[in-house]
Amino acid sequence: MHKNNHLGCKCVLLMGMVVALAAMPLHAQPVQAVQYYPRKPIRLVVGFPAGGVADASARPIATHMGKSLGVTLVVENRGGAAGSVAGQIAAQAPADGYTLLWSSPGALTINRILEKNLPYNADTAFTPIGRAFTFCNALIVRQDSAVTSVAQFIALAKEKEKEKGKAGQLQYGTQGIGSAGHLSAQMLQNMAGVALSVVPYKGGTDILTAIIGGEIPAAFLSSTSAGTMRNRVRILAVTSLNRDPSLPDVPSMHEAGVKNYDASFWFGLLAPTGTPAPIVARLNSVLREALEDAEVARGARAQGLNPAPSTPTEFAERIKSDYERWRKIIAATGGT
Repeated sequence: MHKNNHLGCKCVLLMGMVVALAAMPLHAQPVQAVQYYPRKPIRLVVGFPAGGVADASARPIATHMGKSLGVTLVVENRGGAAGSVAGQIAAQAPADGYTLLWSSPGALTINRILEKNLPYNADTAFTPIGRAFTFCNALIVRQDSAVTSVAQFIALAKEKEKEKGKAGQLQYGTQGIGSAGHLSAQMLQNMAGVALSVVPYKGGTDILTAIIGGEIPAAFLSSTSAGTMRNRVRILAVTSLNRDPSLPDVPSMHEAGVKNYDASFWFGLLAPTGTPAPIVARLNSVLREALEDAEVARGARAQGLNPAPSTPTEFAERIKSDYERWRKIIAATGGT
């Protein structure tokens, strides 16, 4: 009897040791994850082709972060479906910190509204690391246009509606449904009570050509592209709540009379859900360092991008609030 009790105690003790040993790696994992991270190159998936503003904003950040981390951040351009192709790649990657996503609102908010069957759940597929930049669009007309203000632009749209007895008579150009320019127009329609008709183009160069050639009367274009052509176009306003640093003499829509209008956008860094918190914190810290670098900031501002670092929580809240805001606006305007 005594022998059996002794064996039983040994069994209990052994089982306790096994449980303790099994639990140790779980507790040690977060510490080890950041202690030995990174040990190989990191893939940074960018949802747009090389040469565009998304790519141009990602590369200096990747270079600076790579130097801080001691490894290379390899930029992988996977354009398509307004960022959703890249989103799917990142969502399906291992949550180990070696695949990151450079995204704009499209893949995380807008596509959720416009597309019924996204190949990932934008609510749960990603862990926000931090916002990097904010940017805006500009409402432009031809240099010799009779329209010289946002108020006149809105009045012209209403006048054309009255003449034709039908809404949406004033056209504008933008880079496709769901683009930043399209969303900027959606917000203006919603807040000013007018209807516009969208004419999609492949890129900013095509839009500028159409404006200058008189093919369309107006357009929403990136503030940088608009600024480079000020001798050929008139900029009525920028779409951010406050003036854009790259166009300090141009009023915001809010200043121009559309009160509380704010169609500003962002680029930010995310990881697959499940990425260890210490790795997310490390990446956020290194991202902030990159955004504080004077050379990186100067290059970004030259492209109309404003450094806007955030915590992971702040970035998550921005993504959530953007989704709610654009969902209501798109629903109110019918998405066109």
